[in-house]
Amino acid sequence: MPTVLIIDDNAAVAIALEVLFSLHEIDALRAATPEEGLALLARHPVDLVIQDMNFSADTTSGEEGTALFRAIRAGYPDLPVILLTAWTHLDAAVELVKAGAADYLAKPWDDPRLIASVNNLIDLGRTKRALQQRLQSEQRQRHALESEYDLRGMVWQDPATERVIHLACQVARADVPVLINGPNGTGKEGIAAIIQANSSVRNGPFVVLNCGALPSELIEAELFGAEAGAYTGASRAREGKFEAADGGTLFLDEIGNLPLAGQMKLLRVLETGRFERLGSNRERQVKVRVISATNADLPAMIRAGSFREDLFYRLNVIELRLPPLAARPADILPLARHFLGTQARPLHPSAQAALLAHNWPGNVRELKNVMARAALLASGDAIRVADLGLPAAGNEDAVREPDRDAIGLALSRAGGVVAQAAAELGLSRQALYRRMERLGIARP
Repeated sequence: MPTVLIIDDNAAVAIALEVLFSLHEIDALRAATPEEGLALLARHPVDLVIQDMNFSADTTSGEEGTALFRAIRAGYPDLPVILLTAWTHLDAAVELVKAGAADYLAKPWDDPRLIASVNNLIDLGRTKRALQQRLQSEQRQRHALESEYDLRGMVWQDPATERVIHLACQVARADVPVLINGPNGTGKEGIAAIIQANSSVRNGPFVVLNCGALPSELIEAELFGAEAGAYTGASRAREGKFEAADGGTLFLDEIGNLPLAGQMKLLRVLETGRFERLGSNRERQVKVRVISATNADLPAMIRAGSFREDLFYRLNVIELRLPPLAARPADILPLARHFLGTQARPLHPSAQAALLAHNWPGNVRELKNVMARAALLASGDAIRVADLGLPAAGNEDAVREPDRDAIGLALSRAGGVVAQAAAELGLSRQALYRRMERLGIARP
């Protein structure tokens, strides 16, 4: 049950408020002086304070209330405070609202308005605390990961990405094949590099082959090497990726593009560590950790006969699934700033909102290209929506309107300050108010 602290020298007022709150399942503590109120705050956790503006007889200046508010704000900066005053001149209360007070009400107050304000502020405070606790927990986990593992400069903020990174670090020391599944451009090679950096072969080579970037007739030569004359244009012997990766890690991207003949040879290498170069009968022995990646539906390819089932299970001892960028939105702005670099112009709030609203079909690779373009073309003091070059980015309607959850989180991060939340969401304050009214969100 939430708890409210009432600081008022008028016992009748304090009792009336206490009774009102009890009818709405809100506990109340009472204090008659600022000193008593601050002492109660030090001993009891409360969700909200309601304080009078004057405590001495025949005093109407509001100076005592101002001093009390500033003392509460200094010791408890996130605690919402509602001001009560019996005087029609509310200048002091208005100034304190500008300084961070949650609300002010004139005596006699309107019960429904007071209860609505208290409930909204308590809910907002709890949401904010929950968010802060979650962020603190995520920061602790992140620091633990960064201190224990080599993350190769990986940039992330989203819990979905952190789960993949954490699992990658856990399986890194196990000498088993790993399959990384995810759409093109999501950063699968970065995850593979983390696995290599924390593995028992971290001092060995890290060799990359994109099976989707080569003609099918050349993939086997790239993997296993070829003797001179093994195929047209092979004028001299060359080593393959397996030889180059001996004692380290071979990352095979787009493994679904490997032809069936190459799949059979790859399976043999995984099982025995042995292979022959194209055009050679001499068997070679290597010890290589294989990490593969794909954006293809390998089970569907197995059913269609274009991918070997036995190879799939050999590659898929450990599977990591890296979501598309749109499914890990908290990564978007940190990655955007990373791609811009420390000397670049800042991102205007409207540009931030446009980045968050875009679907990113090209994932991290697309974001990198967008930020490179923006850094080149931006001419103002900040990077704005038009600089991003996103589809219809100059049209205000192109930026997806924030939903209830997005608004709630923005308000929590802004401590209930609507103007600050609106800036974060890329809206004007009036536009945010209209959106809140449509969604039935009470004004803080």
